[in-house]
Amino acid sequence: MSETALYFTGPETVDHRPVNVDPAPTEVVVETDASAISAGSELLVYHDEMPTDLPVDESIEAFDDTFEYPMRYGYAAAGTVVEVGSDVTDSWLDRSVFAFRPHQTRFVADPDDLITLPEGVSAAHGSLLPTVETATNLVLDSEPRLGESVVVFGAGVVGLCTTRLLSAFPLNELVVVEPLAARREAATAMGADRTVTPETAAAELGDCDLAVELSGEPAVLNDAIDAVGYDGRVVVGSWYGEKRAPIDLGGSFHRDRIELVSSQVSTIDPARRGRWDRERRFDTAVEWLDRVNCERLISHRIPFEQAADAYELLDDHSEPALQVVLTY
Repeated sequence: MSETALYFTGPETVDHRPVNVDPAPTEVVVETDASAISAGSELLVYHDEMPTDLPVDESIEAFDDTFEYPMRYGYAAAGTVVEVGSDVTDSWLDRSVFAFRPHQTRFVADPDDLITLPEGVSAAHGSLLPTVETATNLVLDSEPRLGESVVVFGAGVVGLCTTRLLSAFPLNELVVVEPLAARREAATAMGADRTVTPETAAAELGDCDLAVELSGEPAVLNDAIDAVGYDGRVVVGSWYGEKRAPIDLGGSFHRDRIELVSSQVSTIDPARRGRWDRERRFDTAVEWLDRVNCERLISHRIPFEQAADAYELLDDHSEPALQVVLTY
């Protein structure tokens, strides 16, 4: 069966290409209803700023092996099971599911690799599950504590979801640093006690206990380091790809014993693996999906056939865009 997949074919170029979707007896066919674009990692692929010496993601079998054009990418597809293999029970038919799959009209999957969406959750909202899972991992790695002052740098969708989860903790203050007014407004709606611009952050912050860097810009790491006080913690959730910026580690960072923590959703912190695994973390994200205002996060729904327009929109900032979802 021939279907269509989105391929990144060169810098700032995408194309629709035919792919075969032939299920094995143990697999099902899912018709995609919506897939979310990651404005972070996917724009790195779009700009050819991914490190070519790393595998794409060893935990997701559907990906191509390396970051080389042409390649399929994307990891947030939600749809409906429309066909089952001979060894799969018919109870899977018509089930609404989520899968870590690239942007594609239909795909095959082992049922064990699918997550059944809760009743009443739309495909568009279900496609945000990886974002909520990333935020869950960030909060686990951040270890927010009673009465702490926390600052989040960046109010993209990951930053907003992280803000929402952090707002559930009994913190002293939760601040979000973001240059765009609309995103600052969204951060307030997600539970931030206050928001500031990058230009005023240095004057308004300082001596925080925890900073979470989610801007995607390596230079902002300096601001995050400056925002925490003695024995403070900086959790870096941004993936910078091949982007570089000078980082000042010669000032307060060294004498103030500031801790830098790398947080990435592909793995669980070894210190937590006795109680947490990927299944528990994802189940937690599913539970939080209803508590995050997904509809507020989705700024654009664009047909799959017009995917090139979606990436241009995210790239040139011709209009404010937060979460772009492809519809099918």
